[in-house]
Amino acid sequence: MMTTRRLDLTLAALLAATLATWGIGEAGAAGVLAMIAMLALTFFKGRLIALEFMGLRPVKLFWRAMLIGWLVLVLGLIALAYWIGLPA
Repeated sequence: MMTTRRLDLTLAALLAATLATWGIGEAGAAGVLAMIAMLALTFFKGRLIALEFMGLRPVKLFWRAMLIGWLVLVLGLIALAYWIGLPA
């Protein structure tokens, strides 16, 4: 069972990551480093949501790995699409 404190800390981390993502966008950052930062923040947020809010932290490794693996696959495909779209 998750404690209220842990939920609050998780929510604070998610809000901070969302503000960081917003800041990157508002700053007009572009390029590979901005993309890597956005994907890293997205992975961090997705992992927190999956493990904490969806309650997958106490379940078997197989189910956690499946969900985190799906997240890695989707983010990898986004990164691949970005890389393919870069000018030569």
